Amino acid sequence: MAKNRLTVDTVVCKGCILCVPACPLGILAVDKETVNAKGYNPVKCTDMDACTGCAMCAMICPDSAIRLEREV
Repeated sequence: MAKNRLTVDTVVCKGCILCVPACPLGILAVDKETVNAKGYNPVKCTDMDACTGCAMCAMICPDSAIRLEREV
């Protein structure tokens, strides 16, 4: 079974949250404990094991801050 790894570039992410409602599983959320150098709270994946690898979050991200890798 393939495993998915979702990575958010916290330096680039500006917390616009467009990806949050785009995720069909609702496993993306603003990381309120992290602030990047630009003063934004980036997004994080709350349950990596639940990620199906649909890449909807990466497709909608205007800053290409989300990368999805699939391990086989």
